[in-house]
Order: sequence, then C-alpha cells, then structure tokens
Amino acid sequence: MAMKKFINDPDELTGELLEGYCGAFPQLVRLESDRIVMRATPKDESKVAIVTLGGAGHEPALSGFVGEGMLDASVVGDIFAAPGPIKVVDALRLLKRDVGILFVVLNHAGDVMSGNMALQMVEKEGIKVKMLLTHEDIAPGADAPAEDRRGLVGCLSIFKVAGAAAEAGKSLDEVYAVAKRLNDNMATLAVALKPATHPQSGQEIFELAEDEMEIGMGQHGEAGTGRSKVMTADETAETMLTQLLLAIKAKADDRLLVMLNGAGATTQMELFVVFRRVMQIVESKGMHIAHSMVGEYLTVQEMGGFQMFVAKLDDELEQLLKAPANAPYWVGR
Repeated sequence: MAMKKFINDPDELTGELLEGYCGAFPQLVRLESDRIVMRATPKDESKVAIVTLGGAGHEPALSGFVGEGMLDASVVGDIFAAPGPIKVVDALRLLKRDVGILFVVLNHAGDVMSGNMALQMVEKEGIKVKMLLTHEDIAPGADAPAEDRRGLVGCLSIFKVAGAAAEAGKSLDEVYAVAKRLNDNMATLAVALKPATHPQSGQEIFELAEDEMEIGMGQHGEAGTGRSKVMTADETAETMLTQLLLAIKAKADDRLLVMLNGAGATTQMELFVVFRRVMQIVESKGMHIAHSMVGEYLTVQEMGGFQMFVAKLDDELEQLLKAPANAPYWVGR
C-alpha cells in the first residue's frame, strides 16, 4: 500500500520541515546553516550554553525544546539519523564561550559517534565542552551497563534542569552536576502497539501483529524485552510502572517527575487513562507526583504506543523544573 503522508521530495524532507518549524516560531527559534536550530535571542555569553543533537522524524523533539531556559541549539540529522560531526562542530563553534558548553547526547550509536568525533575536533580548538550521555531506557535491565541502555524521552528533563541552572548563572561543572544527578535517578520504558513508516522509504520500521504489543521497543523499532497480547490500560501501567519504580529505587515520601510521551498515534484519551492508573499506584505507595507531563514530546511518526518516564526529585531539581522557560513545546507549570 502506498505511503500516505503530506510530503514533497523525500530527499528534501528534513530541510523543509526545519524551514517550516523555524518559520512557525520566529520569535523563539531561527535556522542557522540549514541544520542548526538556535534560540532567536541568544543567551548572554556569561552563561553556560546547552547543545544537543539528533535525527529528524521525532518532532517536536529535539528542536522543539530550543529556547530560553532550555536548549541553545539543536543539531539536526536526516530522518532517524544522527547529524555528521562537522555540523555539530559548527554549532559548538557558534556557541563558544569562556564559561563553556554542556553537550547532551542521547545514547544511540550514531549520535554518540558524531558527538565524540565533534568533541575531539573542538577540544583541539580550545572550545570548552562537557558531554552528558543520557541512557535511562531500562528495557535491557535496570542494572545493564550504561552503554547498553538507550537515551529516550528523559533527555527533555535534562534540557530543562540544565537550562534553568545555566540561566541562574551556575558554572559548567555545577550545571553538569545538576544534570548528572537527574540522569542518575531517572528511568524510561516504552511500549509499542503498531509500527511507524519511514517517511523517506515508506517501509514499516518493524512488524507487530494486530493482537500484540511490545514493552521495551526502541524509538527506531529496536527490539524490546518481549511481546505479549495487548493488555488493558491499567495492566500496561502496572507492568511498566512497577519496573520503573524499582529501577530508580523509589520509596514512600519520594517526590517524582512522571511523563507519558505519546509515540505519535496514541490518543490523549488513552494517555490520560494510563496516567490515571499511574497516579493511583504512586499514591498507594505513599509517593508524590511533584511534576507531571502527558502529551507528545518525542514521537516516532505514526507509531502507536508511548514512553513512560519516572524520575526522583530533590528540592533543587524540583525548583529547576519549575523555573521559567520559553521554548515552543515546553509547557511550563
């Protein structure tokens, strides 16, 4: 069956979507050098810059979180592909400053390779950069080596706390420490109900029977922890949340950040039904949801399913999460 998407030339897709995106929010973002989305109003150079990279096709992430109090730049690759290191170097050069740059990279092979190559290049130029690798996916096991765990939607919370810390004038080491503390206390698990198609090839990125679901599915169709028959919303919430709370060693009185991130084809109705059960379980354990997000933040085209993210908060992290921000797709609290 022919792919049904509103696109033009598949080879021009990334450039056209970025042109449209930046044109839709000109007061917040601008397009630099065709693949770098930057703040329309630059941050003062006395403050640490926050940069990330990643493939297109997951909108609104990652460029949707460029803005005041969050990212200073997002370097964009082709659909589901990392940008090349040269483009990353360009972004780091643009944001060179004495106080330094925090470089947040999601743990996917292409992203990490481009990130590491770019770091090696800019270090020779004297550009001060610290890289933080997000790896909160617990599908391989909560105790699996960090290099085996993917970076998923948890990156958004890192952008937020790091961005707020940078706006407050903290040093690069202090911004990194805040981001790492959250990175060490968060976990994500994804579930898929139906596949997405790659918008440049029209091919489904994985196969899943009509009566099946898969917990642990990656955002590019990577295999999860095993398939099962489709469960109810409550059963799915219980299965996933139990694993996530164990992974972060949550206990009574802990304050949590909880995020349900729709993968692209799961309705808000479904997400709120799942969140209802999450809320009930958290409350039954004597824990508290201090900050919640339910919506589509990091999608996979029209994939059915969602990512469930949970993190433990302390006073400082909670304060940074609730600090002012102004990015196109960050909804403040």
